This record gives sequence, structure tokens and C-alpha cells, in this order.
Amino acid sequence: MNPYIQYMYSYPHKTAYCSLKGVSLRTYAPLFQGEGHGLYLHLPFCQAKCGYCNLFSVTGQCEENINRYLDAVKRQCGQYQKLLAPYKTVFSEAVIGGGTPLLLSDQQLLQMFEMMERYFSFSKDRELVIETAPNQTTKEKLQILKQANVTRVSMGIQSFSDQDLQVLGRQHKAQRAREALSLLKSYHFPCVNVDFIYGIPGQTIEGLLTSLKEAVSYQPDEIFLYPLYVKHGVRMEQKLKEGMVLDPDAALMQYREASAYLRREGYRQDSMRRFVKAEQARAFSECGLGTSLALGCGGRSYMGELHTCTPYGITQKDCLQQLKAYENTMDFCEITHGFLLNTEERKRRWVIRHLLIRPGLDTKRYKEQFQSEAAEDFPVLRRWMEEGYLILAANAVKSYLTLTDRGMELSDYLGPQLISQEVQRRMKEWEAVHGRTDVVISGELKKL
Repeated sequence: MNPYIQYMYSYPHKTAYCSLKGVSLRTYAPLFQGEGHGLYLHLPFCQAKCGYCNLFSVTGQCEENINRYLDAVKRQCGQYQKLLAPYKTVFSEAVIGGGTPLLLSDQQLLQMFEMMERYFSFSKDRELVIETAPNQTTKEKLQILKQANVTRVSMGIQSFSDQDLQVLGRQHKAQRAREALSLLKSYHFPCVNVDFIYGIPGQTIEGLLTSLKEAVSYQPDEIFLYPLYVKHGVRMEQKLKEGMVLDPDAALMQYREASAYLRREGYRQDSMRRFVKAEQARAFSECGLGTSLALGCGGRSYMGELHTCTPYGITQKDCLQQLKAYENTMDFCEITHGFLLNTEERKRRWVIRHLLIRPGLDTKRYKEQFQSEAAEDFPVLRRWMEEGYLILAANAVKSYLTLTDRGMELSDYLGPQLISQEVQRRMKEWEAVHGRTDVVISGELKKL
């Protein structure tokens, strides 16, 4: 059994998306009536592509190229503003991801924030989230984030070991990460989270814990632990061909020690990856069929049964091709690529999106939503209960299907079992054209 099959951060996977015809955002615009929606802006620019990165991003782009992209985003904003006006849309959350958003110049960042405020309406208590990296975290840019009332800043550190960073192909040194995190904390954003990776070739349990102990000394509000995945098309794939070995046994042992350490240090574990300061309020909401609108190239929009995104790309060549197509788009309301979820797929998304995050799957809400029982729709849930991966936790008000600690550490093994045959078929078709999607942490576990 390999516990590292696939990270189920969303469902269906982008490789299951396909070309669509005759689909328009105008049909789905009424779903954005009133308040409570999400807005996502994708800025696909990086200083360099990390060795493991399979996200939609490009490198080596000059200021002129980034300005051209922002001009296209501005046109998209204008079209969406006109479309949503009759529905008085108010967004409760805005997320700016990448790429590395802070790679933008100070002027471009100011332009970006001004553009979002000009074209869209936000609730007074809205969340504004942005990503950064150590090399791009400066006083000037953090001041811009502060003026924009950013509520959450996420920094990818991955390790405080220069050896680990070199293996991962990161562009910063450990000392630069220390300086950047210290600077970031000095601005007192409501939430600061940092990301770390385990399962790195050559990494030991002691080395991982040393990094986490140093991270905890800065008192970040959240810490995310990610297992190392090496997927088709990323730079580290070549190292695997040259003999680099990924060890799932070692990765699992590292995870167990690291998660136990963070819990002892007062971090509540909300998922396999997410550890939150215990005093932080639980930011949990239903996330199965919500509405979120994406700006830019590479981000997903979620509109009930319809998920949309530009075609999945990893390599510089593929991403640049999609960027060019995006910048030449005339009608951003025409939807040409995505996935229409039928009732079965909506059920699967609901289960995946709730089961892998504590407190888990609210059985009553599932029945209200689908007029059926989750365990009847998905008999595998009963088997997981028999195997000790899942329990039914009930109180006076609600009952949840909740992963045990044993089930939690196997999230990337259990979650993929909920993928439908149709989605698997589409993913395999994509793989046949583009090569294998995943070169995962491989090998058989001796003990689980």
C-alpha cells in the first residue's frame, strides 16, 4: 500500500476537464446573487520553477509581459462587472495565488489591488489572501499588502535546511527564509501561514523536526505539511530517471513525528496538511457546491455543477501557449473548457471536500442536500469504519463521519478511492496524450 497516491485538494482533477461548446457564464451568473462568493486571481509568474512544481506558472517574464497580462485581467474584470451588476454580487473572500504574486513590481501590485476594488464589491469582513516567497518578501511590498488590508499571507518556506532546498530546486537560502518570515511577522497580519515539505530525498526525521521547531519559534498562525510529489513534466522528474529515490516509508515516519510534534506545540490538526494554532477560530464552511469566480489564466471557477479552467498545463511551453490564448480572448464570458458535474459527481465532491477536513462529513447536511445517506451512496465508507480509518462522531446536535488519526495520515490513499470511473477514464485519456500524470512517492510500505 502506498499512502501517497494523489492530493485531493479539489475534485474533479483538472486533467478530467474537457472542451465545452455552447456554455456561457451568462447562464450561471444568477448563482452569484447577493453575498457569500469567492474571487480568485491567478498571477502565474515566478522567479524560477521549483523542481517539484506542477502548478500553472511561467518564468523569465519581463515587466512588459506582466503588464500585458494585467491589461487582459482588467478587460476580464470589466466584462464580469457588467455581467454581475444585476445580481448585486458581493464577494466575501478574495484569494491571490500563483505563481508568486509578490514577484510583481510595487506599481503592478498597487494596480492589481486598485483594479479589484474598482470592479468588484466586497463584504466589510471580507478575507483577502495572498501568497509570497522568501525572495519576494520586502518591506515595500508588505507595506502595500498592509494598506490593502490583506488578512492572510502564505509563505512557502519548505525547509530551513539549505541541503533540502537545493534538492527541491528552491531559489532561496534558509537564511533568507528566516529574514523574510521575521519581517512578515513584524507586520502583524491577522493570519500568517508557512508551508513545509517532507519526504525529501536525504531528509531525516531529525532534520524535519529541526525545521519545524525553528518555524514554531516564529509563532505562525498555521503550518502546512506537504508530502513531496514529483509529477510528470516537473524538473525533478529527471532526477528520478537518474536514480534519485523517493521513500514512502521514510515519508510516513516523518509525517507521524512531525504531526505529533505540532499537536504538542498547541496546533490543532484540521487535515492531513493543515495545523492551526488552537486558539484560532475554526475557519470551516461547507465547500461542496459553492460559487467562486476566477480571474486570469490558470485559476478555476466553481459555479454549482460547472467547473471551469484553462486547459491543464505544467511546462513552460504549455503555460505560455495558454497565456497567449488568454490575452487574446475577446469574450471572457464564453466558457470553452471545464467539467459539468452530474448528481453522482456532486455527491463525490461533497464527500471528498468534507471528509478529509475535520470535523468531517455532516451526515444530516448530506441527507438534506442529496436526499440519501452518504454510507449508502458510498459503501466504502462502511469498510473504512471497519478498518479503523473512519468513525461516526455524534453530539447532541450533529453527527459527523470523521477520519481517525490513522485515516487522516492516509488521506492521499483514501481520497482517490472516491474518484468516479468516468473521471478516472478522462484522467487516463489525458495521461495517454501527455504522459503519466504522477510519479508519486513509490514503493511498498513494509508497515502501516
